[in-house]
Amino acid sequence: QVQLVESGGGLVQAGGSLRLSCAASGRTLSMYAMGWFRQAPGKEREFVAAISRSGSSTYLADSVKGRFNISRDNAKNTAWLQMKALKPEDTAVYYCAADSRLSSNYVGKLTTGAVDYWGEGTLVTVSS
Repeated sequence: QVQLVESGGGLVQAGGSLRLSCAASGRTLSMYAMGWFRQAPGKEREFVAAISRSGSSTYLADSVKGRFNISRDNAKNTAWLQMKALKPEDTAVYYCAADSRLSSNYVGKLTTGAVDYWGEGTLVTVSS
């Protein structure tokens, strides 16, 4: 069992930056690829970013490449999503996710159906 708690959401102006944190407890975090999803009002939950179990590889959605970065520190049981050059269309509830993977060093796009654990989300609002 893994429990995930997101923090760091808030209101930011377009072009600004935010850093989201995901604190994990329970089972060893290194056994899971970590990811971030987001869900805007009236829309389906969509994939944003993922990082491999070891932290050596990342995968970003096209919509956030060059603007967002995902990182992790297994010793701290924490993953982060660093968001820069935020746009109003980034407004959403952001969810941390843990996904068991065989590979320690590689990760691709995560799917909602494969996620083992979800955080409860943190709201990011980007104003024009």
